[in-house]
Amino acid sequence: MTPSRNIRRRQLPETGQEASWPADVPPLLRRIYAARGAADIDAARPRLAALLPPDGLLDLDRATGLLASAILDGRRILVVGDFDCDGATACAVAVRGLRMLGAREVLHAVPNRMVHGYGLSPALVEELAPLRPDLLVTVDHGIACHAGIDAAKALGWQVLVTDHHLPGDRLPAADAIVNPNREGDGFPGKSLAGVGVMFYVLLALRARLRDEGRLEGRGPDLAQLLDLVAVGTVADLVPLDANNRALVAAGLRRLRAGQGCAGLEALIEVSGRRAGALVAADIGFAIGPRLNAAGRLEDMALGIECLLCDDPAAARGLAQRLDAINRERRSVQQAMLDEAERALTAQMLDVLAQGSGATAAICAFDPGWHPGVVGLVASKLKERMHRPVVAFAPSEPGSASLRGSARSIPGFHVRDALAAVDVRHPGLIERFGGHAMAAGLTLDAARLQEFEAAFQAHAAATLDASTLQATIDSDGALAPAEFDRAHAEALRDGGPWGQGFPEPVFDGMFEVVNWRIVGERHLKLTLRLDGRRETLAAIHFGGWREQPPPVRLHIAYRLAPDDYRGGGAVQLVVEYAEPADGGAQAD
Repeated sequence: MTPSRNIRRRQLPETGQEASWPADVPPLLRRIYAARGAADIDAARPRLAALLPPDGLLDLDRATGLLASAILDGRRILVVGDFDCDGATACAVAVRGLRMLGAREVLHAVPNRMVHGYGLSPALVEELAPLRPDLLVTVDHGIACHAGIDAAKALGWQVLVTDHHLPGDRLPAADAIVNPNREGDGFPGKSLAGVGVMFYVLLALRARLRDEGRLEGRGPDLAQLLDLVAVGTVADLVPLDANNRALVAAGLRRLRAGQGCAGLEALIEVSGRRAGALVAADIGFAIGPRLNAAGRLEDMALGIECLLCDDPAAARGLAQRLDAINRERRSVQQAMLDEAERALTAQMLDVLAQGSGATAAICAFDPGWHPGVVGLVASKLKERMHRPVVAFAPSEPGSASLRGSARSIPGFHVRDALAAVDVRHPGLIERFGGHAMAAGLTLDAARLQEFEAAFQAHAAATLDASTLQATIDSDGALAPAEFDRAHAEALRDGGPWGQGFPEPVFDGMFEVVNWRIVGERHLKLTLRLDGRRETLAAIHFGGWREQPPPVRLHIAYRLAPDDYRGGGAVQLVVEYAEPADGGAQAD
């Protein structure tokens, strides 16, 4: 059983004189932009020219000084990435960008999840020691890697940390740390992903080298890296504020124009997406997962190799390997999710369905689970149950150490929750870090029940019934004339949509004219809008509930072009459905 959702219509802000909009922005899209706080076209579709300047990032001058000296002296730079999509794209941006700016010897490495654990660990430093780098640069991690950085410094290496994760009580002993979320940092774009932070460092480095007369003209065009910046930013689910939207939109334009790196173009191809119509959702659901799968089940080195490959044929082969790993990941994930759902008792499901705070958070564990996939399981359970979820697996088969991945709901800062548990129960959590909506931790298996009780107690004290009621924000009802291809394409192309700038969702009452099951779990529907003769095609992924749908439905949906049928066809992609009246079932 899944908790019911409350469909809440967004309120339009009170405005004075209406802004002047280009003729190609229909009134529907203007209304949607306004509901997201964008009062004019510049706010709705920010351009690269409006990017925030790097000024304000702490340690930026020191960071660019380290890099500029290493480039001038021909010293060896080692970029150490992370094993998720943000970390992989940040690594590729760093390697490609430094080479474009004149670095002659740039190496890269990435921890193996199963061997080294997260980030720059002493074990990873020991393994990298034969490379003898002069300068080590972390991307998308490092802010919590005290021991690893100490180990690198003991070997005489300089260390530059670029990261976006929230710092702990003390900073590591690096030579420079660029992180917009450091205390006292004046850069206003706090939502940069790790790849965005590295891109900003490269922008500042280019400006420094240009001012010092080391580059010809304006220097290399770093906009060539924006395809990678877009993919890492969207995949990491950071809020798409105006600055991030400008970065992502520019990257999407490059990908649509066939100007992406060979690896990304190959990933688009193997995922079955159409490059010319690529949107942010395609990154989130097709490209990002194929890169992430390498870090989850095998070694993200394969994903980084794909992103750094310039030979289309070789890139296609690497993308096909990533696609195969992703298919395996989906199989493992579904098996783990099925086990997790079976473990949730009927009593717990009833509590969740009633919206009670008695079970305000969920902890799930199975000794046979894969540690690389627990984050996805936590995310799926969070979506279905609308509760903060921490899913655990052994760090390696038979290990007494557990690796946990947490996913949260609006109104519950999960990284701060772990910090609160750590304060009340010193030593219970071995290590943790993350964001408001996602975090990771390690734990002694013998203390799992103790952690579960502490985490659930904190959640129960923090969350109220209204927060535990899942809500779908709707942009209202579409007018009958708006169910057409022109509006569907305007909505598709009006983004990029994502965290903090959500894709438009509408709601309304519909009659179920016909239905059938597709692929075991999905419902293909033919619907009729109340009071209309025409019918509309709809698809509800995961919508089969073992019984026919009601005759009339209240649905929340997205309007999308139906490329399968082509021409002027559109379809409704159902996000949520509930009986409109008494719930009589369709034939």
